[in-house]
Amino acid sequence: MTVIVLTQCPVGLRGFLTRWLLEISPGVFIGGPSARIRATLWEEVKQYAGNGRALLAYNTDSEQGFAFETHDHKWHPIDCEGITLIHRPSDRAAQPPPTSQGWSKAAKRRRFGNR
Repeated sequence: MTVIVLTQCPVGLRGFLTRWLLEISPGVFIGGPSARIRATLWEEVKQYAGNGRALLAYNTDSEQGFAFETHDHKWHPIDCEGITLIHRPSDRAAQPPPTSQGWSKAAKRRRFGNR
């Protein structure tokens, strides 16, 4: 079983994949191609995805029973002692620390005295 999920990819790529896979929802393709065909399809997807993102999931003889690959995703698969996990970037790094508004406590004391 092979699953390919496309996000914001050209329509022509979706038409190309329908030659070998069944599109069960917009951008979601499933099927049972051989490993060689699956590798060829994935190379074509990576080449023609443009600014879009793609995800490939397929069954294997591993402990998890499946493997997956990503193309232009912020989430990346990593190997952790033989099990593939998804590394998601932290949102905290993207947000600047909050800045305080107004006067600091020390500046208020200097300006207005100890009241």
